Amino acid sequence: MEEIYAKFVSQKISKTRWRPVPPGSLQTVETFATGSWDNEENYVSLWSIGDFGNLDSDGGFEGDHQLLCDIRHHGDVMDLQFFDQERIVAASSTGCVTVFLHHPNNQTLSVSQQWTRAHYHTGPGSPSCSSAPCTGVVCSNPEIVTVGEDGRINLFRADHKEAIRTIDNADSSTLHAVTFLRTPEILTVNSIGQLKIWDFRQQGNEPSQILSLTGDRVPLHCVDRHPNQQHVVATGGQDGMLSIWDVRQGTMPVSLLKAHEAEMWEVHFHPSNPDHLFTCSEDGSLWHWDACTDVPEKSSLFHQGGRNSTFLSHSISNQANVHQSLISSWLITDPAKDRIEITSLLPNRTLSVNSLDVLGPCLVCGTDAEAIYVTRQLFS
Repeated sequence: MEEIYAKFVSQKISKTRWRPVPPGSLQTVETFATGSWDNEENYVSLWSIGDFGNLDSDGGFEGDHQLLCDIRHHGDVMDLQFFDQERIVAASSTGCVTVFLHHPNNQTLSVSQQWTRAHYHTGPGSPSCSSAPCTGVVCSNPEIVTVGEDGRINLFRADHKEAIRTIDNADSSTLHAVTFLRTPEILTVNSIGQLKIWDFRQQGNEPSQILSLTGDRVPLHCVDRHPNQQHVVATGGQDGMLSIWDVRQGTMPVSLLKAHEAEMWEVHFHPSNPDHLFTCSEDGSLWHWDACTDVPEKSSLFHQGGRNSTFLSHSISNQANVHQSLISSWLITDPAKDRIEITSLLPNRTLSVNSLDVLGPCLVCGTDAEAIYVTRQLFS
């Protein structure tokens, strides 16, 4: 991988997302969005990755990410997703969900739509106007699903003023993240280590399936679905462990992989090369996990600055009887002869790496050290 370039932006970055490239187009990945948190004023910003290669005063490579436009955001940006090429959905710590519209002609952002009280606390002890942070959002045009600290799930549709569907008491604990399995089905993770699958075709307010880590109820913070095999899901949580799940089988993870030393904030399969997975953590690290099975027996090594150290994992269920070509390489990891290779992508530990995104050959991440890191040649 080529150098990873840092740009210091004078605000703590909570979320980073690449703008999607239209299907079938020859456009290159060049624009990403960021959201900030814990600043006096928070912003949603759009950036162009520009040219690289400027040496900074410390002899490191400085990124030339150009700020295209930004707009003030009320509250911390808790999540950020592109709805389409022009629209970005932001989740706020105030419980508000906002759709921002990008105007490329004059490089501005404007508020296109807003659901101000998408998430709020109710019941004894809650003031009537007590807002609850919206913790996660996922988009599948024309639908937007949000989850929050209030345990509520909302299904919105772009250009509709009211929610299409709300599950008020979906969870008695905080919902931290959400992803689509298939269009009518979503999967949520919560603060007591549970994954729940919800089917919007069903009228009730009960999940269709619950999976969980046995023993300690370790909060789960992030989830991502395998782009090609929708039954394969990765989660990360407070203990820094990476869990791989097959939602068709049982109620426990297929494998638990020892990973970061503190909370794992995000996990992402590479959208077009899903044998590669990326995680970031409160401990200041950003990792690239390579589970390619076409590599000859590759011992499980952790690469960082030329040093290798062993990597621990254990598999919970035996997948040996499943025809290997039909299942994801993430489900056939044999801990005895591990095929997973981990590379640390940041040159040195920093404050918390809060968010990352990968698209094509490009990766972007944002940190509490008020820096955005970008590389354009992940696999070179």
